[in-house]
Amino acid sequence: MDHKQLKHFPEDFLWGSASAAYQVEGAWQTDGKGASVWDDFVRIPGKTFEGTNGDVAVDHYHRFKEDVALMKEQGLKTYRFSVAWTRIFPEGRGKVNQAGLDFYLALIDELLAAGIEPMVTLYHWDLPKALQEAYGGWESREIIADFNNYATVLFEAFHGKVKYWVSLNEQNIFTSLGYLLAVHPPGVTDPKRMYQVNHIANLANATVINTFHELAIPGKIGPSFAYSPNYPINSDPKNILAAENAEDLMAHYWLDVYLWGEYPKAAFTYLQEQGIAPTIEEGDLDLLRSAKPDFLGINYYQTSTNAFNPLDGVGAGKMNTTGKKGSSEETGTPGMFKKVENPFVERTNWDWEIDPQGLRVALRRITSRYRIPVIITENGLGEYDQLTADKQVHDQYRIDYLAGHVHAIKEAITDGAEVLGYCTWSFTDLLSWLNGYQKRYGFVYVDQDEKQDGTLDRIKKDSFYWYQSLIKENGQNA
Repeated sequence: MDHKQLKHFPEDFLWGSASAAYQVEGAWQTDGKGASVWDDFVRIPGKTFEGTNGDVAVDHYHRFKEDVALMKEQGLKTYRFSVAWTRIFPEGRGKVNQAGLDFYLALIDELLAAGIEPMVTLYHWDLPKALQEAYGGWESREIIADFNNYATVLFEAFHGKVKYWVSLNEQNIFTSLGYLLAVHPPGVTDPKRMYQVNHIANLANATVINTFHELAIPGKIGPSFAYSPNYPINSDPKNILAAENAEDLMAHYWLDVYLWGEYPKAAFTYLQEQGIAPTIEEGDLDLLRSAKPDFLGINYYQTSTNAFNPLDGVGAGKMNTTGKKGSSEETGTPGMFKKVENPFVERTNWDWEIDPQGLRVALRRITSRYRIPVIITENGLGEYDQLTADKQVHDQYRIDYLAGHVHAIKEAITDGAEVLGYCTWSFTDLLSWLNGYQKRYGFVYVDQDEKQDGTLDRIKKDSFYWYQSLIKENGQNA
């Protein structure tokens, strides 16, 4: 729909930015921190771009005061960051490592002193290695109690300081990339295990949400989901159905559980036919239905366009992790759908579709189906940034990208969506998991690259000042 006039962003709208512990902190063996599964995985030859790792990352652990000062200068209202489980429990459970807890308390206090709301993510993929070795990590129901214990320690330690909590970050990504595509830890290709792991993660998510509410922690909690709305390539009914299949299997399969405590029927029927549906024990569905998130976090980067895929059609294809445009392979689920190029949108050098209007579509769909407030917990552009001789970064392409998405949020709010905040990915440049340091997202350039011997100096990009102005006017001219 077109509107004669767009609504204003709410006065208390949370303009923010985001990061993850492994991607920014570094200090991987400092102050008693234990090893995570990523500390090992990045050392397997060929897994990451030019063998990059997060041992130092951008050294946020030692430079957080400098980074928070830059956040304050920009005017951020919130900063979303994750806690490294192994800083709190080096072995995943047992005795609390007070030095690790103290680091996050110091970061939170620094943010609060700067007038910035801390938004804490409990889990952003860095599972303790000890738990993976002890019982297979997410493959065992033992993790539910260990994750809940870890979360409870943080709820109590940060009580009254943190108002916004993200339970699990991109559960759909860490389960599928870890157990289906084998490009994340533990590097497995087994759909049966993937869907069982995902079910256990659902139970863990529900458990910590219930614990949060039972403890009467002041604030709000919810999971964040990597949502790529699905389109059909055209109006051919077979392609329409393919897009419906994709939306059910790739989106509703998680969102329906988070919000309703139920798996979508068509997707679950497909998994049963394939013999890969998870085992659901007595009481599981009661637990899932009992957990009520206060908001839904949405990590939005792109849309997916779909076409019919026969039973003997394409399966999982190779991802583009090099930044060589056009190097990603066709991917799909035989008998369900395949992803095809959308001729109406541009793509990044990593073959991600640039579709701001898709964010409006996402917010409309979520609002109509689930009636829940949303926080955009991630949105950003990963690209090559060039530092000029006079140490400037002219990233107009990032400004254009973000401006389009902010405008789409404003349109969605006018449509009736309740959006609480917008966190860009990311504040500083960081380690982009498999993509190394060449894929930059931040408002702040960090002198770090694949050699991992940079000065780590922070340099404000043009986009830093653009976002500073946007926040100051509360998105009025978005």
